[in-house]
Amino acid sequence: MKILAIGNSFSSDATRYLHKIARAAGEKLTVVNLYIGGCTLERHFRNMLSEEQAYELQINGESSGFKVSLKEALLNRPWDVITMQQASPSSPKYETYQPYLNELSAYVHRLCPKAKQVIHQTWAYEKDSEKLTVLMKYERPEQMTADILAAYARAAADIGADAVIPSGELMAKMLANGLEKVHRDTFHASLGAGRYGLALLWYAVLTGKDVSADAFDDFDVEVTPAERECVIRSVCEILQKQ
Repeated sequence: MKILAIGNSFSSDATRYLHKIARAAGEKLTVVNLYIGGCTLERHFRNMLSEEQAYELQINGESSGFKVSLKEALLNRPWDVITMQQASPSSPKYETYQPYLNELSAYVHRLCPKAKQVIHQTWAYEKDSEKLTVLMKYERPEQMTADILAAYARAAADIGADAVIPSGELMAKMLANGLEKVHRDTFHASLGAGRYGLALLWYAVLTGKDVSADAFDDFDVEVTPAERECVIRSVCEILQKQ
């Protein structure tokens, strides 16, 4: 399977372990992330028009050191899946998605007509963080999550997406199931359990594989047995809702 993420640091978090999880399961999977920190759909759209080599190319969770344009990346290989997402601070506000998402989707379809288009749902910020309460003006993460879910549901409907990867739901579920932290800086995913959960969810949604007995353990920071159990249980519970 060949996956291209048109994203930012949140897709970097989600894809850090994806290739390794697949490899550990005996599956051949390549994931490429087009990285610009904080990149919005509007900026992706403008990069589409300019064909500027604006993206850092991340391959299988690692930086390649190369810069590419959106067009170059789309034409690089026959992609099976192409994911799209809004920048995190704009994710609850659907008025920021359009017309950029529809234009981007049409462009992707034109250049990669056989690829499935998938929406990557981002997630809420940490409880009581300045980003949540001051920047986003929410009292609780649950409020931000609700707005994010509603906006991404509209996004998926507007482009006729083949699937939604419910990362925002998962991050909330892992906290509800007892994981102490899923963020590392109040907004990005934690380097261990947070990123593991996101990648495991991507793997399950995009391949349809059972992850209930996943044994991957090549993490950048320690993931305890209790954290692993919580992550896997949370992913399975989210999948059961789909």
